[in-house]
Amino acid sequence: MSVTATDGFDDPAYRDGIVDLLGLLGLGELTGFERMAADAGLAPTLADKAALAGMAVTEFHHFEHIRDRLGELGASVDEAMAPFRDALEQFHANTAPADWLEGLVKAYVGDGIAADFYREVAEEVDPLTRQLVLEVLADAGHADFAVERVREAIAADSRVAGRLALWARRLVGEALAQAQRVAVDRDALAVLVVGGAGRAGLDLAEIGQLFARITRKHADRMTKLGLSP
Repeated sequence: MSVTATDGFDDPAYRDGIVDLLGLLGLGELTGFERMAADAGLAPTLADKAALAGMAVTEFHHFEHIRDRLGELGASVDEAMAPFRDALEQFHANTAPADWLEGLVKAYVGDGIAADFYREVAEEVDPLTRQLVLEVLADAGHADFAVERVREAIAADSRVAGRLALWARRLVGEALAQAQRVAVDRDALAVLVVGGAGRAGLDLAEIGQLFARITRKHADRMTKLGLSP
């Protein structure tokens, strides 16, 4: 892939925003790899362990694609990811799952909210970046895997649903709080969030509307999971 002026990269602020976007996405994929590998160790069956291990490998390949693209932009992957490390570490510190099912719900909720956020931003970027973002967000099968396992657990013991619904509400609150923190703290990324290249200033109302849309999509996702939003 090549970078041209017509892509918007002649604007240093736009390039900085893309580097921020890819740094955030890359850190999410790398963290997702680590999380799924750890969750595989909690899997109740060897088949589940193998399934999660395969999904973890896919996450790492996604990270590699992002790392390569950042290199093409002349950006260090370490430097691109560093500004977002504290926010992601804080999210995971505040939402450590107690068991296998909570881990599945966390991945389903967290990945879903993150994917909704990235898809919103991808509407406002150059075609090459949009293509990469959408390719990286392609589900490796984890969403259906989580839904199937959680629904099986609820069918076996209906009391599980209440506990997991409370857990999901806690997760979405933490995820949205950290996402808003990231969107507001990084000026170049915030410009992408509210409209892409050529936009000046930060419209907090637009960011609020974006997160309202993400919250509505989360409610639909909870229904699919068999939990109350």
